[in-house]
Amino acid sequence: MQVVVRDNNVDQALRALKKKLQREGVFREMKLRNYYEKPSEKKARQKAEAVRRARKLARKRAQREGGLPAPAAAARPARA
Repeated sequence: MQVVVRDNNVDQALRALKKKLQREGVFREMKLRNYYEKPSEKKARQKAEAVRRARKLARKRAQREGGLPAPAAAARPARA
């Protein structure tokens, strides 16, 4: 993985690196490897994640087809 530092702007390069690591799932994997996970727990977690992904996909598909209303945009106070 490579990040280019432009104009000695290390902060921007660090943000870019963190974003790339996040997309690759490095932080998530580090968190999972912090402790031993029994094979049965790993299997249960993976199954729960798959169910979550499937539900999310079905919900998005239903919204696109008009079966469900789109989520309302959260009302945020204007920044001054």
